[in-house]
Amino acid sequence: MKNFLKNKIILITGGTGSFGQKFLYKILKTKFKQVRILSRDEKKQEDLRNKINNNKIKFYIGDVRDKQSISEAFKNVDYIFHAAALKQVPSCEFYPLEAIKTNTLGTSNVVDLAVKYKVKKVVLLSTDKAVYPINSMGLSKALAERILISRSRSLEKNETLLCITRYGNVVGSRGSVIPLFLEQINKKENLTITNPKMTRFMMSLDESIELVLYAMQNAKQGEIFVQRSPSSTIELIAKTLKNIKKSKSKIKIIGTRHGEKDHEVLVSKEEMFRAKKENKFFRISPDIRDLNYSNYFTVGNKNMNNVKDYNSNNTDKLNEKSLIKLLNKTIF
Repeated sequence: MKNFLKNKIILITGGTGSFGQKFLYKILKTKFKQVRILSRDEKKQEDLRNKINNNKIKFYIGDVRDKQSISEAFKNVDYIFHAAALKQVPSCEFYPLEAIKTNTLGTSNVVDLAVKYKVKKVVLLSTDKAVYPINSMGLSKALAERILISRSRSLEKNETLLCITRYGNVVGSRGSVIPLFLEQINKKENLTITNPKMTRFMMSLDESIELVLYAMQNAKQGEIFVQRSPSSTIELIAKTLKNIKKSKSKIKIIGTRHGEKDHEVLVSKEEMFRAKKENKFFRISPDIRDLNYSNYFTVGNKNMNNVKDYNSNNTDKLNEKSLIKLLNKTIF
């Protein structure tokens, strides 16, 4: 990482969020030339600026929905980590057009400007909810992925490299279930569980950064990188947090919320056919077929029936001991 980012100008969209701030602290340990934090929240920017107090960190107020408002931040940039997004499933369900504006059209704006200003590489941070999407958040991110992959097909070798990382639940990040459970425990309230057998991938913020950096350094045009992560049931998470905090709060089953799946998918069955294991990651090649549809009727994948998707119910499962270890490393 140190050599990779040496003397480089780096842009982080959504840079005041959970990932952006954690990633910034990692970059501060390198010999970077400049980091640009792009976001629309002036209060979070002011707080981060005062906390960091480093003249090599530049802050840009802008919204990825508005291409003109963010254009200045892209000039002379080497690498872009595109983390700006609406991530809350319930709010995206009730305001789907807002999810489209930020997650889909915002990504299109970032890609357009990156190509225009000859940025070397762009990584889009995506989500398991983009695979077989059933909610507006997942649908908008799935379209963002398709837009980036579609644009990557038209770029020459010497032009901007576009790639994607996709990951599941980041432990302790904004909007994840663990902060909610901890808040309920601290208030001595019931822990509200939608479905006790529901599973979610579990990874730390450090692991999400490792995934993004690995993709940035190793990706080819249009590729998707996924980290193979363990999972846990929601019930185990709740019970483990209760045990750690010695809480007497009860667990209350409230039923599945808007747009929730029982199990999340990180790699679809169709993608697994093109995926290769590489270290602890999946490298997924893009579908490079063109609009010559006649090929679809003469050449197919005979072995597709033997391929399964990669989901939070068929990955390695955490037990209470391993979950405690992960929580101690990331939360406590």
